[in-house]
Amino acid sequence: MKNIYGLTLNELEQEIIDLGEKKFKTLQIYDWLYKKRVSSFDEMTNLKKELIEKLKNKYSLEPLEIIDKLEDTLVSKYLFKLKDNNKIEAVLMRHDYGNSLCVSTEVGCNMGCAFCESGRLKKVRALETDEMVKQILFIEADLNIRITHVVLMGIGEPFDNYDNVMKFIKIINEPKGIELGARHITISTCGIIPKIRKFMEENLQVNLAISLHAPNNNLRNRIMPINKAYPLEDLIKILKEYIDKTHRRLTFEYIMLNNVNDTKECALELVNLLKGINCYVNLIPYNETSHIEFKRSTNDRVMNFYDILKKNGIAVTVRREFGSKVMAACGQLRSHYEEE
Repeated sequence: MKNIYGLTLNELEQEIIDLGEKKFKTLQIYDWLYKKRVSSFDEMTNLKKELIEKLKNKYSLEPLEIIDKLEDTLVSKYLFKLKDNNKIEAVLMRHDYGNSLCVSTEVGCNMGCAFCESGRLKKVRALETDEMVKQILFIEADLNIRITHVVLMGIGEPFDNYDNVMKFIKIINEPKGIELGARHITISTCGIIPKIRKFMEENLQVNLAISLHAPNNNLRNRIMPINKAYPLEDLIKILKEYIDKTHRRLTFEYIMLNNVNDTKECALELVNLLKGINCYVNLIPYNETSHIEFKRSTNDRVMNFYDILKKNGIAVTVRREFGSKVMAACGQLRSHYEEE
């Protein structure tokens, strides 16, 4: 049985027609699902009982099960159990500009980044579209808030689950549904070049962030195995094509690892790598975990790195820290439960 939250408006419309119903019923159903947020088909009171029975027989409204929730100042971290008992995380961060949700796209991750807790537990499977949509719906319901921004930076590599991620974006961007503006959605990728090429043909106003974390191939090969398949020179080339085609600014994410990628030499290399590219760099304080050897850069090292980029004309920010007390590192809460 399909979960109805995994259908775009156009897909549901066609299925409603195939059920022998008028297509305008689709808008009524979407309104119940995403505006009124009902939890059963029986609550759709302007639909005939015959149609409600058809919906019950064909579709599921199965929820995500919240099995843990940790809270700190301005952050709430959720651990969900899926229908096959796998677990995923989502993190709600409260900013001055709105509520931002970090969404998972896979159970585990095969990218194997050396500093990342998600990659320590390998990919089990891709998330279905509805399993991504429901992370938004159930956190909004639990906290009684409106999520204004979504970042696909949770467990998994979004472009490793490309088709489901694109459907997810269409569903949450749909004006008749969740109605989240495309420019309030950010996809983060470690640099899968064929999927970046495909994404730039989608004609979406969605933001693209690149998990860079190193300014040269030798270092990036060591901490990010994806670089061996798609080295920096090829990645930078496709990103320049992306900017030329979309006219959108890129974000480069750069986790600050003490005495690894935070040296003056690394900063100068990064300046040379990104010079002339329409982008900004987001320096990310590292969330240490007990399983991984890397340590966070000191504040002095972070600010020295920041100053070098700034003085050389690179737009740069230091990401505000959230949830260091709630196992906020991506995959940290899930791995804790798996090992328990």
